[in-house]
Order: sequence, then structure tokens, then C-alpha cells
Amino acid sequence: MQSASFVSRYLSMKRDRFHHGLQQAKRNKICYLFLAPYAILFFTFFILPIGTSIFYSFTYYNILESPRFVGLQNYINLLLQDEVFLTSVKNTFVIAVITGPVGYILSFLFAWFINELPKWLRAVAVVVFYAPSIASNAFTVFSIIFRGDAYGFLNSLLLKFGFIDAPKLWLTDPNYMMTILVIVILWMSMGTGFLSFVAGFQGIDKSMYEAGYVDGVRNRWQELYHITLPSMKPMLLFGAVMSITSAFNVCDVPRALCGYPSTDYAARTIVTHLFDYGFSRFEMGYASAIATLLFLVMILCKKAISSMLGRVGT
Repeated sequence: MQSASFVSRYLSMKRDRFHHGLQQAKRNKICYLFLAPYAILFFTFFILPIGTSIFYSFTYYNILESPRFVGLQNYINLLLQDEVFLTSVKNTFVIAVITGPVGYILSFLFAWFINELPKWLRAVAVVVFYAPSIASNAFTVFSIIFRGDAYGFLNSLLLKFGFIDAPKLWLTDPNYMMTILVIVILWMSMGTGFLSFVAGFQGIDKSMYEAGYVDGVRNRWQELYHITLPSMKPMLLFGAVMSITSAFNVCDVPRALCGYPSTDYAARTIVTHLFDYGFSRFEMGYASAIATLLFLVMILCKKAISSMLGRVGT
């Protein structure tokens, strides 16, 4: 009897909450009407593609034929039989572990230093640091620098000073490819996260620093840890998400510099592997499995970073 009474009260409470929420929605229907365009776009271009990709990851789908359900076979093949995928996972995590945290820290430090400059000089510095991330000819510049003959800038310089006897094949030799990719990606890492840090520094109330020094803050490092970082948690989280996204979504740089496919798959990344199966072989089910695994890894990394940032300044 007690359990039945408890269930009855629980259902009654749920029903009351539903009716209350329905009444709130009716009263605020104009607000929901204004939110509708964004909600429709978000569902169409984010939620629906993610759900579709997860569905196709359990099928064999080559675009020409109807999807055929294969269960976990795509994931089994991916993790246990696809050696190139394992190579791409290793390369992606090497790039992510190096360029993600380093690029994130450099973006924050440069934004911190730029914030101390005069207003006109700050605007110039922001443009200078942000420009590489949007430069459309960045790949061309680096392909000239690391060109594999004597006319390449780096080879020419090293030959001139006698450091090497013959030109190095920087972009086709597996011994050098990952190092060059990391350098290029770091150079292009000052993106949206960097701008969010610059904006975050500008949005901090200056009176907080005065109150901090009254309460015992004695130097700039204490000021940074106890005042600046806690005040910038939303920007820090946004920058972390952008850093994770860019680090795991590396595709254009290795394809443009090291070829497609690269020598011995030495520059293969997860997204490059996905691009190969999705747009070269048209095995959309297999490509969807790759995309789903990548999505799950990025979500887990985001959760871990959010947990770490939640302890900043506490």
C-alpha cells in the first residue's frame, strides 16, 4: 500500500509539473517564437546530422544502395582490423596532445600580454596574431619553405651553411612529416579561442583587482590565479572547446602539405581517414562509425577539461 501511494504521489507530482510547464510555455509563446529560427537551424544542421551519422554507423551504406543493418561490424572492423585507422588515431592524439594544450596556453599568454598594451597597439597585435589562422595561402607558404629540392627555402639555407649534403624530402619523408605538421598547426592555432581570451580580458571589472590587493593579493601571478582566471571561466571553456575541435579535426593541413594519401600513412589523421572512406570510397556507414567515435572522444575530452577548469581559482 505504501509503495502504491508513493507511486501515485510521484505521478501526480509529475503531472502537476507538466501542466505547470505547459502553462509557462503558453504564457511565453512569443519568446519561443523568437527562438524558433535558431532552434530549427540547430536541429537541422547539428542534431539531425549527428543522429543520422550514429544511425548509419550501424549499417553498410554506399550511397547507391539502401542502408543494410550490420550491427557493430563497422566498429569491430575499425578497432580490430583497420591498421591504418590505428595509425591515424596515434597521429591525431600526438597532434592533439601537443598542439591542443600548447596552442591553448600560447593563445592565453599572448592575449594576456596584448591586454597590457596601449589600445591602438593592442588592435594591431590582435590582427598580427590572428591573421595566420585565417590566411588562405598558409599552405602555399609552408610548401615553399619545406620544398623537397634545393630551391626550397629550408633546404637552400641548410645547404648554404653546410648542415646537409643533399636536399631533405621534408614533406614526404615519414621521419619529418609529423614534426612539420605540428609546427604548422601551432603557427595557425591563434584562432577564435585567442579572440575570446582578448575579449575576456577586456570584460573584467578593474575594481576587482583593487579589491584583490586590499584582500591580500601581492603580485601579478596571484592576481592571475585568484581574479583573472575565475572571471574568465566562460571564455576559458569556450577556448578549450575550440582548441579540442581544431586539434581533433586536423585534415586540410596534412592533405595539402604531405599529400593524400601521405607516405606510409605517416600524416594520416582520423578526419583524413574519414574523408577517405566517406568521399573517396563512398563507404558512408564505415565513415559514420569513424565520425561517431571521434564525436564521443571529443565529448569526453570536453568533459574532462570542464572539470579541470571548474577547479580554477577555488
